[in-house]
Amino acid sequence: MRIQTQDYNEVTVVELQGDLESEYTEQLKKTITELIGKNKKGIVLDMSAIGFIDGRGLEQLLWSKDYCNENKCGFRIAGLDENCLKILELTRLEQEFERYAELAEAVKSFA
Repeated sequence: MRIQTQDYNEVTVVELQGDLESEYTEQLKKTITELIGKNKKGIVLDMSAIGFIDGRGLEQLLWSKDYCNENKCGFRIAGLDENCLKILELTRLEQEFERYAELAEAVKSFA
């Protein structure tokens, strides 16, 4: 999995590419932790290039959301494909996240 970040004023987009699997969860955790340390208003995970999420990946998404909330930073997910959305539905986690179909919508939601 590849992780890239891009700042839009006080909001950072974290672009994920590949599959959100066990071996990459620490990399994502480190990225989220570093961004929180920069006092960001919000973080948007761009998941449009993610094709699969395993159990540890789901745990990491939940941790990221909770960590952001604890540190008064908004957390959004954008661009989930049908497969990833189905995984959230099957695990009954679809209501846990503020989700947007388009990245621009998610970024604008912080205005």
